[in-house]
Amino acid sequence: MRKNLLAHIRLAGSSNAKKKSIIKIGNNIAFGGKKIVMMAGPCAVESEDQLENIAETLVTAGVKIIRGGVFKARTSPYSFQGLGLNGLKIFSKIAKKNNLSIITEVLDIRDIEKMLPYCDIFQIGSRNMQNFALLREIGKLKKAVLIKRNMSSTIQELLLAAEYVLSNGNPNVILCERGIRTFETETKNTLSLSAIPLIKEISHLPIIVDPSHATGKKTLVPAMTKAAIAAGADGILIDIHPNPKKALCDGSQALKPGEFLQLMQKIKPIAWAIGRDI
Repeated sequence: MRKNLLAHIRLAGSSNAKKKSIIKIGNNIAFGGKKIVMMAGPCAVESEDQLENIAETLVTAGVKIIRGGVFKARTSPYSFQGLGLNGLKIFSKIAKKNNLSIITEVLDIRDIEKMLPYCDIFQIGSRNMQNFALLREIGKLKKAVLIKRNMSSTIQELLLAAEYVLSNGNPNVILCERGIRTFETETKNTLSLSAIPLIKEISHLPIIVDPSHATGKKTLVPAMTKAAIAAGADGILIDIHPNPKKALCDGSQALKPGEFLQLMQKIKPIAWAIGRDI
């Protein structure tokens, strides 16, 4: 079965690439190079004040990409679903003011055209990793796309999801490990750190880690961030919120701005130790 699946990984596999891919976006950002790309922001965009507070934190930390969801895929239909396009306009306003690039999740093919002018990286969430119609449409663009591994999917299935985008003409694919579902109940998911070096072995695409969604606990995020960097991650995606207890989505896994700034200082020596920078 493994050999059969690998036979279909024609564009994402390392055997068919002359060199490792470096995915470039605005603000002189490059995924897959020497510099580890840090991204942070709220799980969900809630207000202009919330975003302004976070944007100021990112500027202080030297982070150039702000994350935030405006369309939210939630398990319950009664949970906060995001502010939609109006939220994205607020998001874009704050990002431009602070010279930040935006990464945000797209849930529906019908939203792609409306979102296109506002975001720099389309995020394909874990629940949509095998939404093949959405992957094909994103593949028709040249916009960078980050594909999150589904909680129940194998690494090969993640690479095949990337294959859908690549085979439709878009080479700007970034992979994301965000934890898989196991029998463990103390964490939201189980972060598969071995996925990082393994993907680097069998694929030329950059791989980043989301320790916030991988663990679901803010107390575990710093340690898993350090471990992911040591394991070779090309970037880190972290939830931060000015008041996690009042967050409308995933507050339990969000760092406060001050905690994020402290973490940024602690991870720099780890990056330098392995010949990289932050």
